[in-house]
Amino acid sequence: MNHDEITLEILKNTGRVISHKVLAEEIGYSVGKINYVLRGLIEKGLIKAERFINSDKKLQYKYLLTEKGIKEKIDITQRFIERKKVEYDKLQKELESYKGQYEYAQKCVAR
Repeated sequence: MNHDEITLEILKNTGRVISHKVLAEEIGYSVGKINYVLRGLIEKGLIKAERFINSDKKLQYKYLLTEKGIKEKIDITQRFIERKKVEYDKLQKELESYKGQYEYAQKCVAR
């Protein structure tokens, strides 16, 4: 997962009261990496954090997207889709090549 993908996963998970540990487990990164990226997003003004105290008297945060954060989420999603479209087109070409190889092999065996 590249930096944009981690950022997108964090942006998608905003709005929930969630611990860094749970978020890290959900997206498959260390708590340290999550903290690092979250701090960067807060510094850039993409996310703001609100403090909550849950029933266990532990401090948690709810991360909220700012207007700038929503725009960034849209931009990253668009870049992700464009990259996946390129990958899809490449795979389609490879598939057609494999089919051609298969058809050729079938003709060779039939002789």
